[in-house]
Amino acid sequence: MSPGVVFILFFVILLLSVPISISLGIVSVLPSIFDSSFTASATYVIRSMFGGLDSFPLLAVPMFVLSGIIMARGGISKRLFNLFAFFIGKRTAGLPCAVIITCLFYGAISGSGIATVAAVGSMTIPILVGLGYDKQFVTAMVAIAGSLGVIIPPSIPFIMFGMASGESVSDVFLAGIVPGVMIGCFLMIYAIFYCKRHGEDKEKINAHVDALHEKGIVGVFKESFFALLSPVIILGCIYSGVTSPTEAAVISVFYSLIISIYVYKSLPVSEVLGVFREGIKTYAPILFILSASTAFSRVLTLMQVPQIISAWILDNFSSKILILIIVNIVLLLVGMVMDTTPAILILTPILMPIMVGIGVNPIHFGVFMVVNLAIGFVTPPIGVNLFIASSLTDIPVTVISKKVLPMIGYFLIALLLITFVPQICLCLL
Repeated sequence: MSPGVVFILFFVILLLSVPISISLGIVSVLPSIFDSSFTASATYVIRSMFGGLDSFPLLAVPMFVLSGIIMARGGISKRLFNLFAFFIGKRTAGLPCAVIITCLFYGAISGSGIATVAAVGSMTIPILVGLGYDKQFVTAMVAIAGSLGVIIPPSIPFIMFGMASGESVSDVFLAGIVPGVMIGCFLMIYAIFYCKRHGEDKEKINAHVDALHEKGIVGVFKESFFALLSPVIILGCIYSGVTSPTEAAVISVFYSLIISIYVYKSLPVSEVLGVFREGIKTYAPILFILSASTAFSRVLTLMQVPQIISAWILDNFSSKILILIIVNIVLLLVGMVMDTTPAILILTPILMPIMVGIGVNPIHFGVFMVVNLAIGFVTPPIGVNLFIASSLTDIPVTVISKKVLPMIGYFLIALLLITFVPQICLCLL
């Protein structure tokens, strides 16, 4: 069976609404069914699925998922938002910018775009709508700012890339800091232009910020101190060499539990079991996708798909700039129809030889790959952030996707800079 037929069957199965984990499992065994001499038998595929999960770095994923859920239940996002609103709330687009900064910080806690949208959006959207901001604008802004959750370290997709490529997860984390902050700044620039054009209800906004000022800087900072300390502890442990990313993820779980239960007292002990149950429900589907993606990527390697695609592109395109543009377009299209985790696990072995062949640093490639796929969080038909935001506001996904288009334009500008100016990613390494 040719690789082309395998990919065609894969997309046909997906179009039939078969879950992606099952779709990957089916196409992984098809080559051995049609060719008994093919190395990857059904037994090999099953062993690959189990073997793919036997990874120490991979243990960080469920820990960050659980930590994000605990902090969402503990009201961490509200305390972060109040601190940023205290300082910039009265400026033009101050509160929308405070939402974007909150997404940056919450992403540095949860490592998940979905968790960022859910935790920050559920708290900030009602506040901003009550202060006179357009509900569609605020919802779209939270949806796209939530994508920062997978770019700012610690990031679950960066962990997946490290696992698929063999590169240092800590290095990829470090490379994501400047791009994540830059994209956040681009989104804030758009928010400022939007608010200048459409206006703001300064009377309501000033009253809200004045209520925060009544608490005083000491009161607001005291409320948010332990929330701000969380990413410092997580990233500090990693970059100081005290812990690996996986161990730092475990620390984040214990830290979030202690802070939410005993410091903020916003998470009753009676609800902890429910939080763990929710964490299992969230991670279990990811687990099946991970295992099936690993098996599929190994089957593709045995079929020499990475070498075939790499040779074809390098033989037909000589310009490094043109190759980078083509790879970006492919990643953008894949991000529109496939979840981030299987996309990274499948495409990294295929595209990495091409990138190395044209002299692209693997860490740089990992960052712009994840940025491409992060845009897929807010582009139909998958657009998971759009669906999460829609569930929070009851605004149809089609309406949110139209409102988010100008913001995607700013995201794409940042993507071009990240792709063609490698030092944006590599300056901290």
